[in-house]
Amino acid sequence: MYFAALLARTEDGWEASDTELDDVETLSDLADLAREASPDEDTVLVLIEQEDSWFGVFRVDGEDDPRIYVSDAAAAQRSAYGELLLTDELLGREPGSDDGPDLDSLDLDGTEDGESEDDEEEGGGADAVPHSPVGDSEILEDLGISEKELRALDAEDALGTIAEALGASEVLETVR
Repeated sequence: MYFAALLARTEDGWEASDTELDDVETLSDLADLAREASPDEDTVLVLIEQEDSWFGVFRVDGEDDPRIYVSDAAAAQRSAYGELLLTDELLGREPGSDDGPDLDSLDLDGTEDGESEDDEEEGGGADAVPHSPVGDSEILEDLGISEKELRALDAEDALGTIAEALGASEVLETVR
């Protein structure tokens, strides 16, 4: 189960809207969707979570390049929305390389985060996606959430905590 919401900063505070990401296929599509939410080129956050296993923050400030933070890269890689956020650059790979695991060969039955015992014995390999945060951990620093606070958030209540720190918890709850 996924939840995705757009938080757009306006002169009057934050405005929230739930969003369907079914038609979003690329980061460019996601950036366009976010920019449409703020005609004045203010900050827009796309907050995504999946059933308490990971969360992601995608930030657009006007025409600047988007910024991304994902709380658990390995968990996110096993989901369509997470995979969208996990660019080669974000994972420290050469753009366009196919260094990641073949998703068709992964055991996605939900046991041990999709890892087999063989994966644990082999150590996951040099190209394994880490079970740790990736991306811009200072993505919300200017909005009052430090890198340390962001990294400490639990996926279960991260979006609520972020919204509360931004003063947007009420508007986020209206779209939940």
